[in-house]
Amino acid sequence: MNRIAVLYAATLIVLTGLDFLFLGLIAKGFFTAEVGDMLGELKPLPAIIFYLLYVAGVLIFVSGAAGATWPSTLLYGALFGLFCYATFDLTALALLKHWSWPVAFLDIGWGAVVTAVSSTAGLLVADRVT
Repeated sequence: MNRIAVLYAATLIVLTGLDFLFLGLIAKGFFTAEVGDMLGELKPLPAIIFYLLYVAGVLIFVSGAAGATWPSTLLYGALFGLFCYATFDLTALALLKHWSWPVAFLDIGWGAVVTAVSSTAGLLVADRVT
């Protein structure tokens, strides 16, 4: 089986699973309390496009290189997530009336954690399967 395809699929499954668990259950009340007036119905197409592109970025910048190891993937996954989520959250703080520092801190931290975990899990699965 193609290593990149396994790496991509495993990373995507872990990332989306953890993100839906976090956003849909664990932090849902927090986000609703903080920025609930800004939340609307989930629009599936933009969400799907985000996850597909984000995982491609994870493979390009974090875990897709032939020499990637789990410690380097864990570190660079965390940094990639931190930088990407900070880009969104700090822009939102600068532009959106109801975005808050607590939301930004939680979301940036979550971005670092979920990207580190999903990229590392994807790498470990790809190393084992291929």
